[in-house]
Amino acid sequence: MDKICIDDLKIFARHGVFEHENINGQNFYGSAVMYVDTERAGIHDSLEDSVDYGSVSLLIRKVMTENTYKLIETAAQAVATAVLSNFSLVEKIEVEIRKPEAPVPMEFRSVSVRIERSWHTAVIAFGSNIGDSRGYITGAINALENSPYIKNLLPSQLMVTKPYGYTDQSDFLNGAAICKTILSPHGLLDLLHDIENEAGRKREIHWGPRTLDLDIIFYDDITMNDPDLIIPHADMHNRNFVLAPLAQIAPDYRHPVFGKTVRELLREVKAK
Repeated sequence: MDKICIDDLKIFARHGVFEHENINGQNFYGSAVMYVDTERAGIHDSLEDSVDYGSVSLLIRKVMTENTYKLIETAAQAVATAVLSNFSLVEKIEVEIRKPEAPVPMEFRSVSVRIERSWHTAVIAFGSNIGDSRGYITGAINALENSPYIKNLLPSQLMVTKPYGYTDQSDFLNGAAICKTILSPHGLLDLLHDIENEAGRKREIHWGPRTLDLDIIFYDDITMNDPDLIIPHADMHNRNFVLAPLAQIAPDYRHPVFGKTVRELLREVKAK
């Protein structure tokens, strides 16, 4: 992938853990490496086919000067999010924020944070069977759409389904959505938990009743098995209430372990 680079933008801003840093301010230096397909721009000599590094520079300055952060980690995250959200041709970005005037009690050249962020495809399933289920799910969809870390959210239609596993409970309202996210799998999980908690989610009975349940089904084509997160979702291939709404929006999404599409997995579940 081609790269467009901006090196050491000098920006006077007010970031730091200490109060005097927020009051007095200091010089920061910001750099960005943007991964962009520049072939069309190179052939047609048109800025519309590339990324205007002047506009990116102004955006970085805007983010750095119109906000005050304790950590340059937060500043770097904000810069990466802003560039990815505002320049659709940027597929990935590396951001470095340097702080040469940091309050370090010894001689040094600079301290810095370097991060890398890019867009990933995520598939999320949602369900509810307590209270205003449609309202909880609609609220979750709105929260995802309004998150700076999510774009191109495409939700399925909602459907009423019978409970799975623990059956002594009310029917569920279920659906799914596919989106782009710059969050890592665990970062996305944290966001989903925050949205669940806003809806009053309590985890008391495994597979039991809940106001709102949000699960990561797929994330790109990765596989992972952590204590708190398994991708692809461990039992999704047996769940009609996951596969049916997912088949509406991403029927050809291929399971990275089984090698079968959502459409094929749904056909198998219906045949059982």
